[in-house]
Amino acid sequence: MCARKRKPDRECVSCAEEDRYSLARQRKKPKDIDWRGSSRDDLLTFPAEARATAGRELRKVQFGEEPADFKPVHDWGAGVTEIRLDQEKNAYRVVYIARFEEFIYVLHSFVKKTQRTRREDVKIIKDRYREVVNERRKKRD
Repeated sequence: MCARKRKPDRECVSCAEEDRYSLARQRKKPKDIDWRGSSRDDLLTFPAEARATAGRELRKVQFGEEPADFKPVHDWGAGVTEIRLDQEKNAYRVVYIARFEEFIYVLHSFVKKTQRTRREDVKIIKDRYREVVNERRKKRD
């Protein structure tokens, strides 16, 4: 019984709302995104549908979930993951690292035009990964 309204708990709107809000407070806070280099601007050049999908997939990652279509790419750095977005006739990629507590680092966003990732894109990813690791090392020391 609800002490305030003297109704069964499941029938009391106030109690149901309080339960819903307390559950929302218990949920963990999403990780912030740290956009590296031009990764955000590059993502904004994607078509609207690809941008929307990328946003939904990154939101999942912020809450600790896995994206719908992803691939870990260990050759680019420990914990580096690629979100694969196949829209229209192009393949779009968002590369991030989420293994650190404080942020999700989006390292690069690009259009993939061939089966193999271009050497220039791989270089950008590896350079930005090294930059993140070095920054974190300096903060720790």
